[in-house]
Formats: sequence, structure tokens, C-alpha cells
Amino acid sequence: MDLQAEYDNRARVPEHPAIIAGWQHDAVAFRDSWPETELGIPYGAGERERIDLFRPGPGDAWPVALFLHGGYWQALDRGFFSHLARGFLAQGVALAVPSYDLCPQVTLARIVDQVRAAATLLHRRLGRKMLATGHSAGGHLTAMLMATDWRALDPGLPPDLVAAGLPISGVFELEPLLPTTIGAGLHLSREDARALSPRTLPSPGLPLHAVVGGAESGEFRRQTRDFAAAWGGTAEELPGADHFTVLAPLAEPGSALARRAAAMALAIR
Repeated sequence: MDLQAEYDNRARVPEHPAIIAGWQHDAVAFRDSWPETELGIPYGAGERERIDLFRPGPGDAWPVALFLHGGYWQALDRGFFSHLARGFLAQGVALAVPSYDLCPQVTLARIVDQVRAAATLLHRRLGRKMLATGHSAGGHLTAMLMATDWRALDPGLPPDLVAAGLPISGVFELEPLLPTTIGAGLHLSREDARALSPRTLPSPGLPLHAVVGGAESGEFRRQTRDFAAAWGGTAEELPGADHFTVLAPLAEPGSALARRAAAMALAIR
């Protein structure tokens, strides 16, 4: 198997620069237009340790979802994804979008710690458990949050602080990345890759729905199927969607994906 071809999504989708530029344009326009927005909430001391929070209306009495961006842990930030809040807000769910530091400046284990800190800050601020969702690398981070032993981090936290997950085009087994150009920037040993692979971790027994594009590589589709089966969740392929267009329905309030995401967040008590 040509693992480089299977996992190099930018090479597989030559039009990706225009898609990513579209995300950025839409995100800026949304931030400028939505009144119930709080930008740059710190969850740590670092420059990128910030969260943007979008509420359906005044106050904090809203179900909440946490969206984790992709970029193979090496690119992008929260500022490209603000517009995804539209699909949540229309159904009464707040969306929080954090940035995190990037590899190789930090380790992947450090990024996992950062998103845990972001989720902890949201819980302490809003007093709510949450749905985690994320795209690509963010799908991996979604699963890592679901697998977290929150009581080990702080006995005062609920064990199901992240109470459900909806990873989109995630990577749940990291070892196949090691011989690729993507893996080169992660500086993972095989032992690190196994330890940070959700597929190798015990299922937390939480609601899980994993999504992947029907036009994505065989490996991405296999990983989604295998991970969902291992954790007792459900899996879905979006027909005709590639690794980048798979994210579009999340920003559309009437889409099946946006409705499912909001329903998962609304079901959390």
C-alpha cells in the first residue's frame, strides 16, 4: 500500500487551497456578523491557547459543543472555522472553537494536553458537559478527549466531561503515518504512535458517531469504520465528499450532519 498517497489529502484534492481560502473568508464574515460572540478566551498562557465561543443568545444556559480543527496537527487555527457555528446555533447549541500549538514546535502529547485544558476551562466556565467534534487531526483529538480519565486530572471533574463524540475524517491509528511526509513532522516513535492512537485505547462507552467522506482514501474510510466498530459507535460515509468538502454540511443548519451534531449535544445531561 502507498501510505503517502492514502494519507496525503492535499495531494489527493488539488483544489484544496481554494476550499481552505473559502473557509477563512466565511469564518471572518461570520465572526463579524454574529452578535453573541466572545473571542480569544484564554485556557492557558500560550499565544495559541485561546477559545472563540459562539452562543445562540445571551447568557450561558446553552448546551455546548467543542470543535477541534484539523491540519495534521501542523497547520491552521481556530480562525478558519468560526462559520461552522451556524449549524449548531440554529438549533440552540453553543460552539467553542479553540486553537492549539502545532507540531513540530510541540509534541502531539502536548497538543492532547492542551485540548484537555480547553475542555476543562469550558466546563468550569459554563458548568456543562459537552459534545466534542473535530475534523481530521481534530477527529483524533475528539477521540482522545472521549478517552480521557478526567477524574485523574482533577477529582472535581465529571468522569464524562466530554460526554459524546462526532469525529469527522479522523485519524485513529497513527502508525501508518510514520513513513509519510505527514509523520515526519510529528517526530513520533512507534511506542508514542501506539499510545496516542485512540484505536488502541479502551472504549469509554460514550455515544460516538464517526463520519468520513465517501470520496476519501480507502485508508481514511477503513480507519473510520474500524474505530467506530471498536468503540461500539456508528459510522457514516457522506457520498461524494472528499477530505475537505466533508466538513461543509456542519455549517448548514438544515443538513443531516448539523442536525445530528446538535441532537448529540442537546442529549447531554
